[in-house]
Amino acid sequence: MSIKIIPLSDISFDQWHPLWQSYLTFYKSSLSEEQISLSWKRITNPAQKDMFGFAIKINENIVGFVHLISHMSMWTEKPYCYLQDLFIDENYRNQGLACKLIEHTYQVCKGGFDRVYWLTQADNHTAQLLYDRIADKTGFIQYKHSLI
Repeated sequence: MSIKIIPLSDISFDQWHPLWQSYLTFYKSSLSEEQISLSWKRITNPAQKDMFGFAIKINENIVGFVHLISHMSMWTEKPYCYLQDLFIDENYRNQGLACKLIEHTYQVCKGGFDRVYWLTQADNHTAQLLYDRIADKTGFIQYKHSLI
């Protein structure tokens, strides 16, 4: 079995889109096709330096992705890397692939970023088993107020 992590810009929209739809379904969310297309264009545009991501490929199949957003902070000299989305196709879970994507993110960001951080739902206990091994909980609780 050959496992490769490659930039999202090296795959097609048609390879990414079904995984993105499954991710949205998992979180009981939906987006318009216009927003999905815009998001794809942003994250695969080499001129868009603050958004990037990677796909994980097993043999010839794209089976997961990670979406990353870079932003400055008032607290540090170097920017933060926000791991916004992480997804592995359900047929490929429990093989360490999510961990590989996070570790790849750590390596890519090492030296250029102060930290990599992310959020997860409080009831996503399966993901938290991994996260508790590879990162530190901050103790913060997220609040939001929609402006739309």
